[in-house]
Parts: sequence; structure tokens; C-alpha cells
Amino acid sequence: MRMNASTRLLEPLVAIALLLALSAAAHSEPPIVAPLPQGRAPTAAASGEAFKVARANDWTVSIAGGLLEGTFIRFAAELAKALDDGDNLRILPIVSHGAVENVEDMLYLRGIDIAITYSDVLYQYKKTGQIKNIDQRISYISELYVGELHVFARPEIKTLADLEGKKVGFNAQGAGPTVTGPILFERLGIHVEPVYVNNSIAIEQMKSGEIAAILHTVGKPNDLFTKLPPMPGFHFIPVDYNSKFADYYVPTTLTHDDYPELIPSGTQIDSIGIPAVLASYNWPKGSDHFRRIERFINYYFDRFELLKQPSFHPKWRDVNLAAKVPGWARYWVADQKIAQMASSAADQHPSAAAEASPAETPGYDPLFQQFLSWRRQHQTQ
Repeated sequence: MRMNASTRLLEPLVAIALLLALSAAAHSEPPIVAPLPQGRAPTAAASGEAFKVARANDWTVSIAGGLLEGTFIRFAAELAKALDDGDNLRILPIVSHGAVENVEDMLYLRGIDIAITYSDVLYQYKKTGQIKNIDQRISYISELYVGELHVFARPEIKTLADLEGKKVGFNAQGAGPTVTGPILFERLGIHVEPVYVNNSIAIEQMKSGEIAAILHTVGKPNDLFTKLPPMPGFHFIPVDYNSKFADYYVPTTLTHDDYPELIPSGTQIDSIGIPAVLASYNWPKGSDHFRRIERFINYYFDRFELLKQPSFHPKWRDVNLAAKVPGWARYWVADQKIAQMASSAADQHPSAAAEASPAETPGYDPLFQQFLSWRRQHQTQ
């Protein structure tokens, strides 16, 4: 079939048009994909990833820590570092307001397995009755470090008594001072006006005189004070330890070595210490939470010596895993773990254990002494 002249003239034009169309398509924006209907995003299971969901959740343990400037969150993060074992165990630290909120989160918030708190939080809840049967619902895995009460005040405040009738920062709601503060001032008969605001903000309010002092319950040295710009006259004021604090507290001091810019060389500030605890809900045996807590406890005790390495917080070296916390019951799995390690130490070194721990020694605790023996042996491995 023969093409006429007009058809032959159109061929180059068609070719040019086709080339232009192809070029435009190559440089155009990708087509807009219509959004999925609301609530219809494909699930992991629907995407063939159910195994990934199981792997991510089977051995993940979450720990309620604390504020970024506190010691709790650092301890939670360091537990994550020391105990991490890939799919076998993963620790998930969670930033929170601190000691009080952590207990409530462990009781009421889904997904919280363990909480770091202070020992006096349990006392306060039992006293107020705000949480029913709390001493039967939570227990401790181990005592941690002793957190020092820091009372930081304006220049004109010389003693705790000078705070009578004045505004005092108790940190954010849910933090440790919201429990320790009321106990402290009630037992000393001093009436203050609590202010619940983050201590970093409260320090700014101290500069203007709006707040007279703040309370901070953390492990020393703490970044809030070590990184504090010079503030002439602002200082720590002492808290004298006496029988009024003998139930849940211990005597402690803040020194020049802790805060060289705030405490003169050769002097110290007396204060009270609050034992921190690693707490758990009393999960029933066989439950999903129980199996994860059980594995956490085994890793925690077996790998504890890693936490004493120089890269970790120095207060790990003061932790006594076998110490008893007044007013608290230890989680039975942790009790069994301590007994197991103590029995192992006694079996391996029976003569040393007998010589080092005569039964007639006042205050002698055979289980505790055997545990110490196991610890000494473990440290040399």
C-alpha cells in the first residue's frame, strides 16, 4: 500500500511529539498515591511480619527510670547496656518524672515491667492508703545506691528552720522530693509552701527570690549542680540525721570532692540518704510478665560485675545485691537467685565460709555471708 504525501509529512511530527512526551514523563513528579482509608493501615501480621512482632516483644523488659538530669535514668540506661543480649534480652529505659510516678506507672501503665524508686515511697503510700494493698502488689529485686538529699538554698537561708513559711521547690510532680520533702519537714515540724516544678526551672526562680530553696534526691555527684554556673552565696544547707529518720534513711554527706565549686575544700555537708530500689510488680508464676522478669533477674545477678566497670556510674560499686530494704519484701525469684549463689559458694569453699562466719557472731546472717563469699569468688574470675 502506497502512502500519500500528507501521510509522509506527518511521520516526523509524530516522532517528535512522541519523544517530547517520553521526555516529559521522565522528568515529571511521581504519581500521587491515594492515602489508605483511615484505620486501614496494613498490620505487621498482614504484611507477613508477625515473627518480627514476636521477636521484638518476647524478651523486651521496660524499666521506668526518671528525669534526664537524675540518676535513675542513667542507671536504667546502664542496665540496658550491661544486660543487652540481642533477641534473648533487651532492656528498654523509659524517661519519667521519677520515684513516685514510676511506682504508679508500674501498677497502672501498660508495658512497664520494672521501676526504679526510693524506699520511702512505699512508706508514704502505706501511710496514706492511696494505693490499696501496695505492699502485697510490689516488691524489690535489689537495693541500688543511696541517693543523697540535696537541699540547695539562697544566700539568706542558713538552716532548714529558715525555710519556715517560705516556698521550696519539690521538683516535678512524681519525683522523689514529692515524698521525701513532706516527710522531712513534717518530722522536723517546719511548715513550707511546696512548689512543684522541674528543678532546673526552680533554680532560675531562686535567682529572683521567688523560691527560697530546692530539694533534689539523686546520687552524688549530680549534673544539675556540677554544671551549675557560678551563683555567689547559693549553697547547700545541712540536714542532721537523728532518730526521726532512722526508719527509712541513712546518714550521708556531701563533700568538696562531690561539688568542688559549691563546697569549700576540707568541709562537708551532712544530709540524709534514701536507699533506691529496683522494684517489680508481684507477677504470678507462668504469666508473660513473669517469664521476662525471671530472665531479667538471672541476667542482672549473673552480669552484675560488669556494672562496676569504670564506664558505669561509680555508685554501682556500692550496691549490695543481698541487702535487705526495711519495710519491703524481696521478689521471691530474686530471693531464690541469692540463695542459689550462696549455696554454690558454700559448696565450693565450705572451710572458708565456716572460718569467716561463726554462728555465734552477733547479727550473723549465714545466707548473706555465703553470698559475699560467692561475690568474692566471682570478682576474681
